[in-house]
Amino acid sequence: MEDGLTHLDSIGGAAPHALSRLDLTDFRSHAAFSLTLTAPLIVLTGPNGAGKTNILEAVSMLVAGRGLRRAALPDMARQGGAGGFTIHAQLGDEISLGTGMAADAPGRRKVRINGAPATTNDLNEWLAMLWLTPAMDRLFQEGAGERRRFLDRMVLALDPAHARRSTAYETAMRDRNRLLTEWPRVDAAWLDALEAGMAEHGAAIAAARSGLLSTLQPVLDAAADSPFARPRLALIEGEGEAPTDAPALAAALKSSRARDAAAGRTLVGPHRADLAVTHAAKGQAAAQCSTGEQKALLLSLILGQAELVADRRGMPPVLLLDEVAAHLDAARRDALFERLAGLGGQIWMTGTDKDAFAGAFARGAQGVAIG
Repeated sequence: MEDGLTHLDSIGGAAPHALSRLDLTDFRSHAAFSLTLTAPLIVLTGPNGAGKTNILEAVSMLVAGRGLRRAALPDMARQGGAGGFTIHAQLGDEISLGTGMAADAPGRRKVRINGAPATTNDLNEWLAMLWLTPAMDRLFQEGAGERRRFLDRMVLALDPAHARRSTAYETAMRDRNRLLTEWPRVDAAWLDALEAGMAEHGAAIAAARSGLLSTLQPVLDAAADSPFARPRLALIEGEGEAPTDAPALAAALKSSRARDAAAGRTLVGPHRADLAVTHAAKGQAAAQCSTGEQKALLLSLILGQAELVADRRGMPPVLLLDEVAAHLDAARRDALFERLAGLGGQIWMTGTDKDAFAGAFARGAQGVAIG
């Protein structure tokens, strides 16, 4: 296999940029696990604790970030194993993606693409990915940080450069916060440089988020007749409606130095933003909706974003839907499977009840029993 990256146009007749094989070693509960993918829809079924979600988590590590559980790398290594783990995926016969942690370097993530060393951000050029987990059912009740991460994951699926901007912004912010612990006896020129970097990347982050919402909302509105709730989206920039252009953000950071030093953190910038979601038909904030309505809003967001990514990037995202059938009646489940089958991408689903996925199997889903 050559080290150079080769663009993959198709995978064995399936959707582009999808996994054709997955191999795990010492990952979570799996000492060894191998799966050849034969259909766009994949249904993993088995009892609780069998390791279904662990498989989805492994797939989620094939893009930048900390995966769908946001766990520390050492926690992913199998208890009783060698101390490290590997995740390897094939995209057809031409592209090989690998990531993992060596036993002698705990906490350090390694990435290889076609056998050559790479960065986690490089993975985003080959796969776009979105996921929905039971923990996200409380997204609208959680703090702004969870919704912000959800929003950024959607942006990342559309714009792989978003990860680099976010990393650069957060690194500069940490350095600034560290300097401010010595306030006012700090090097102003150093602060100026850090704030200029924060302003440049922060403005790009804010623009990417706003751009996503402006392009996603029409997609969501076009699905108004869907059996799922239609979301109305808005971006709340944070305390005092923080400026989103670079010069104004740099000025705001400079004027906030004393206040930030006293607080021990940066109080202005895109890291304070929040995603506001409203049930459009009811005009009701998502947090005030029923559990079923909130799940439907989340599904609408994920499905709409998948359609947008497929249209804008020409690569349908891989969807990871953990326990997706929960809280859905039979009619909504069938409508969900119908829409998933029409997305053209690769969709992984998990559940304990195989019968709940009858509609998916009727549409050619690959069933995999776990445990």
